[in-house]
Amino acid sequence: MFVVNSYALAVIFCFVTMLCWGSWGNTQKLAGKTWRYELFYWDYVIGMVLFSLLIGLTMGSFGSEGRPFLEDLAQADPKGIGSVILGGVIFNASNILLSASVSLAGLAVAFPLGVGLALVIGVIVNYIGAPKGDPVILFLGVALIVAAIVCNGIASGKMNAGRERGADNRKGILLAVLAGVLMAFFYRFVAAAMDLDNFSDPTVGMLTPYSAIFIFSIGVLLSNFVFNTYVMKRPFVGMPVAYKEYFKGTTPTHLVGMLGGAVWCLGTAFSYIAAGKAGAAISYALGQGAPLIAAVWGVFIWKEFKGAGRSVGYLLAAMFALFIAGLGFIIAAGGN
Repeated sequence: MFVVNSYALAVIFCFVTMLCWGSWGNTQKLAGKTWRYELFYWDYVIGMVLFSLLIGLTMGSFGSEGRPFLEDLAQADPKGIGSVILGGVIFNASNILLSASVSLAGLAVAFPLGVGLALVIGVIVNYIGAPKGDPVILFLGVALIVAAIVCNGIASGKMNAGRERGADNRKGILLAVLAGVLMAFFYRFVAAAMDLDNFSDPTVGMLTPYSAIFIFSIGVLLSNFVFNTYVMKRPFVGMPVAYKEYFKGTTPTHLVGMLGGAVWCLGTAFSYIAAGKAGAAISYALGQGAPLIAAVWGVFIWKEFKGAGRSVGYLLAAMFALFIAGLGFIIAAGGN
């Protein structure tokens, strides 16, 4: 299987993670305004599972280092499998809750709150579980990223002034907090089942990144029959949607959703692969800079801030400056 053997390459993989995690949401826009998120999400999860299998049979099966994908699955300890599946379940719950919080409280309030909590708590949890890198420099970088996310949230709030749903804000904020706390823990359950110290010759019973991402995707898929089915029947916003509506979607619409899942899965797989050299905390922290990548798409491609006032421009400039500085500190933390 392919193994990252240098910190520099691990950082590059983490940047790919950040790009993927910050870009997959574009596929939801491309899927069309008439295609409900609950239906899109099924394609997203299917795409995740299919791509995890593809990357396992390719990058996870070629090369002289580590254990081949299928062989690794066969020898995996049941406790490790359970831990990774639990990670998938936790991620899926947090992802759906975050989407619901955005629909209730608005992107400007819910997204910075949820992702900011996930970043701070997640880095702490992952660093305690597998300490690697300089903690002072690492958490300084995390603080700068959180400040950048806050600037993005304030800028979005100024653009959407007067559109907030006051009656739903409290519920949306509570869901965002719950989503952020849950999201902070999913990565740790996956990392705990992998031999982060030696991907080249992993301990018997432990998983490689390639088997971990596949099992994780299965956990997301299995839990989706519970979580997404519930949301389809009792949506946070809009009318209930039936399963028969899913089969009315066009092939291009389904493929776009699957592409979104594949893009997210590629980023997550690269994060797991990089964690062996960079450490789980640094790999997770760099990946969670994704909201700023999403902001780049919003500013330069979707023109979501077109016509914004000067104050919004200053906030966006501060966001990008803090983001770049934060990334620099996080990268430096692992180089020490």
